[in-house]
Amino acid sequence: MKRNIFTSLLALGLIALSSTRLSAAVDENFYIFLCFGQSNMEGAATPEAADIASPGSRFLLMPAVDDANRGRKKGEWCEASAPLCRPNTGLTPADWFGRTLVASLPEKIKVGVIHVAVGGIKIEGFMPDSIESYLKQVPAWMPGILANYDNNPYKTLVTLAKKAQKDGVIKGILMHQGESNTGDPEWAGKVQNVYDHLLGDLQLKPEEVPLYVGGVVQADGKGVCIGCNKQINELPQTIHTCQVISSDGCTNGPDRLHFDAAGYRELGCRYGEAVARFLGYEPKRPQLPVVKRIEVPEDAVTAETTIPGNEFPKVDKAGRAYFYIHAPQARKVIVDICSKKYEMQPDGKGGFMAVTDPLPVGFHYYFMNIDGVNFIDPATETFFGCNRESGGIEIPEGPEGDYYRPQQGIPHGCVRSIYYPSNSSLGEVGQSPWRHAMVYTPAEYEKGKKRYPVLYLQHGMGEGETSWTLQGRMQHIMDNLIASGEAVPMIVVMESGDIKAPFRGGNNQAGRSEYGASFYPVLLNDLIPYIDTHFRTKADRDHRAMAGLSWGGHQTFDVVLQNLDKFAWMGTFSGAIFGLDVKTAYNGVFADADTFNKKIHYFYMNWGSEDFIKSQPIVDSLRELGIKVDSSVSQGTGHEFLTWRRGLKEFVPHLFRK
Repeated sequence: MKRNIFTSLLALGLIALSSTRLSAAVDENFYIFLCFGQSNMEGAATPEAADIASPGSRFLLMPAVDDANRGRKKGEWCEASAPLCRPNTGLTPADWFGRTLVASLPEKIKVGVIHVAVGGIKIEGFMPDSIESYLKQVPAWMPGILANYDNNPYKTLVTLAKKAQKDGVIKGILMHQGESNTGDPEWAGKVQNVYDHLLGDLQLKPEEVPLYVGGVVQADGKGVCIGCNKQINELPQTIHTCQVISSDGCTNGPDRLHFDAAGYRELGCRYGEAVARFLGYEPKRPQLPVVKRIEVPEDAVTAETTIPGNEFPKVDKAGRAYFYIHAPQARKVIVDICSKKYEMQPDGKGGFMAVTDPLPVGFHYYFMNIDGVNFIDPATETFFGCNRESGGIEIPEGPEGDYYRPQQGIPHGCVRSIYYPSNSSLGEVGQSPWRHAMVYTPAEYEKGKKRYPVLYLQHGMGEGETSWTLQGRMQHIMDNLIASGEAVPMIVVMESGDIKAPFRGGNNQAGRSEYGASFYPVLLNDLIPYIDTHFRTKADRDHRAMAGLSWGGHQTFDVVLQNLDKFAWMGTFSGAIFGLDVKTAYNGVFADADTFNKKIHYFYMNWGSEDFIKSQPIVDSLRELGIKVDSSVSQGTGHEFLTWRRGLKEFVPHLFRK
């Protein structure tokens, strides 16, 4: 008998000890909050970088849905950061609610949230006695969402809440719902039904666990469901422990139904402040993302390179460019122009904007970068440059730039896109026997049977056969010069020159580089004969010129100086001429200055004052040998198309005058 009593007492002791241990497992400093509702609780704004960064181990989430990409498992606590609801949902009021509480409460207190929300769901979808009948009438897009919660979001919320109660103490219930019940006179009673069931199923006291209900989007009085705010504001008349969180001034998205990111943050902070006050603490807001507002001056105009239908890019009178892109899922966006990167500032509505320093006049390539990936601004025309299609912007000159602008009252030539066969390309891996070129013909070409001299005009490394027409405005320069009588009418031919691809290394000395050399037999054996047979040309050396910018200048040296029987005019614009020994280069072509000067009727070189390629040393060396070479420096410009436009304008009037 004594043994039985001892055994019983021992068992009771073990039970008591076990109970003490279970009780000890509940952390009284772990405050838990239940969050439920429809789309604005689910989150409709894309989280930005500040929302995705974890605020630390004091703000936790018990996921209601697995999220393998983030390593989250249903029912297991993890650090809370957007998205809280489900994978691929957005920023919610709960995000900055938790951050506000963490900032306001003592460091020993942790905050946890359980988040169950379904976009568009009526309050009946959370009423235990109505869920089954409600599921029979939901819209077609909702069953897939409800399946995440086993077709019973209320049960999911309660099941997780009971599990969470083993770890901490439930301190409040956050709701954002009502849009789908706007005008429902029974809505308040239905909300009370859900609240009472939660309190009963979780054995909570209403005085200790208030209901916090947020207002809907107001949109300056134009909110789609703004009428719902009246019934929300009256809810405390039905539920005496209810607190209403005002949405006054919370910004919204374009649909006037959902908040934008800034609006969610503001509303979330207000939820947090209300809870902090109820708990007896002075609210402290966390540091919100700084939204740097970029003011666009009235004198800024849409850039001429902007695709119609877009407001940006813009350019102001000081030459500053303003860029904008809507990229709601982006964390970091950069615009890269003129060798400088500008971090674009979020506007809180999914958009990013940047303003540059004053840019040099003329044309400039630029790229945008989202989270480390370069791309072309979808609002700009594209230009082949930098070995790929690129964005581009024109910073306008004043009247001094009229020479490269189309003018009224003068005849205008034509730029043709042609394809021609090339046997010389067949040996190149991946080369088609058909090649592409652009051909300018003067306005008078379409009339009569006159024949014309030809200028073969090459672009630079990483650009293409369209570069001289699109970036360089070659056709307008030619039209204006011909119309004014400064230049004789001529045909201009532009080809890719096999230098679209990047330079892969190797010798880059004049006459020795392999880069672009595959074009030389194509030019001599295929392109020139094709042009001479398909266009009315004067097919002799005295009526054939070649010029090029940057690496196109390198190609001009290589081709012309080794084929003086085919060319009599040559020019370079920021010519990439390296390793040139003028006394020995090209089999000593410069050594006999008299002979050279008789064969080359005009030789020209230009570059920019800020250019990283300057031809002055070559010019000086050639002149010391007696070579006649004309030159000019484009003031204030670098290795850019404004330098080369100016060079072409000075070069062309000298051609074919002899």
